[in-house]
Amino acid sequence: MKICRFNDNRIGLVEDGQVYDVSEVAGQLPALKWPFEPGDQLIAHLESLKGRMHELKGRSAPVPLESVKLLSPVANPSKIVAAPLNYQLHVAESKADKGIHNGVHLPDYDGFASPVAKFGVFLKSPSSIVGAGEGVRIAYPGRRNDHEVELAVIIGRKCKDVGRDNAFSVIAGYAIGLDMTVRGPEDRSYRKSADTYSVLGPYLVTRDEIADPDALDFSITVNGQPRQKANTRDLITGVAELIEVASRAYTLYPGDIIMTGTPEGVNSIEPGDVMHAFIEGIGEMDVAIRA
Repeated sequence: MKICRFNDNRIGLVEDGQVYDVSEVAGQLPALKWPFEPGDQLIAHLESLKGRMHELKGRSAPVPLESVKLLSPVANPSKIVAAPLNYQLHVAESKADKGIHNGVHLPDYDGFASPVAKFGVFLKSPSSIVGAGEGVRIAYPGRRNDHEVELAVIIGRKCKDVGRDNAFSVIAGYAIGLDMTVRGPEDRSYRKSADTYSVLGPYLVTRDEIADPDALDFSITVNGQPRQKANTRDLITGVAELIEVASRAYTLYPGDIIMTGTPEGVNSIEPGDVMHAFIEGIGEMDVAIRA
């Protein structure tokens, strides 16, 4: 099942390039009482709502996917958790390119099993999240702003201290993630948390549709020019272990997003550019850059 949020916060099912409006399903969500539990209410109840979504699809007139404005499929993540330097060739390019590390956050991790083992994970502000149709606004003009394409994992239920053997059971689904980044000496969380610097889309693909998230081809082009191309099998720290690491530090809530890391080929973008991102089994999306 592919679930999107579009236009004025409508909920849609995506099939064969068509969107079926199933927004009526939101009426089945329980009433909220203050203080609100963190997380995304739709994602928290997704399993119980799937049947109703299918019923509503049968009564909905489809519209072409390209005719709607795609928002982030997750409306209210409590946090975005991201993995640094999680592909070996990106580690190598980060060592070679001072424009990436700028003399700080050096990628060497001697004595540790992986960059994640050394640096842990970091947080991005949930207010940075946008969908493919909203685009990216350059928050740091005059500095190097880079694209970073990666597999995004969406958590489906509240969980803590999840072992890697059980990690897939807490996943609601997957999406394409763009971890937009300005280079410089500031902390990662600051440089990557500006408004629009976390793109999620084009929709959420439910867990059952992806047999192995650690074996997916993915890529990004900018204005038709290839930039990044890899497979998630090259992740240094795989999806299950990332969930284990993240849930050791944080309680994870429905709708929380784990950005799994980007491969080599990161490069700068400018206003007027259009990024085209693809992940096998999930889909593809165009994301415009604006001033």
